[in-house]
Amino acid sequence: MSDDAGEDTSRPGDSNVADYKLILRRALDNRPSGTRLKLAAALGKNRSFVSQITNPAYLVPIPAKHVAIIFEVCHLSGTERAAFLEAYGRAHPGRLRGAHREARTRTVTVTVPDLGDDKKNRALEQLIVDFAAQLARYTESIG
Repeated sequence: MSDDAGEDTSRPGDSNVADYKLILRRALDNRPSGTRLKLAAALGKNRSFVSQITNPAYLVPIPAKHVAIIFEVCHLSGTERAAFLEAYGRAHPGRLRGAHREARTRTVTVTVPDLGDDKKNRALEQLIVDFAAQLARYTESIG
């Protein structure tokens, strides 16, 4: 970025912030529909937050505490994770130390009725995913 006098006013990490947001956006573009909504629920945020953290034009950084959740929900490949972490590390040196760790997860299978409508079934599945994410956050806060 430059001001009218031609002076560089950008911060050193800005292009790297855009780089890791672009990597995340591309990864999400290749995931099933509904992944952005699942990510918003897992982060405890609204969909506009996900739009903001995946838009390279917005240089607001992704909080380090969200990185493991993003990797888990978005199922980033090893290559995507490595590229994201490299750019994130360039943009925010040292920020991931201790904050990023692979999230350990378990899969729990729940049997629910088929509601006879795809839209209703997806809504029920999302409700369960949201509830599980809220329970996990609550458990971490008291543990």
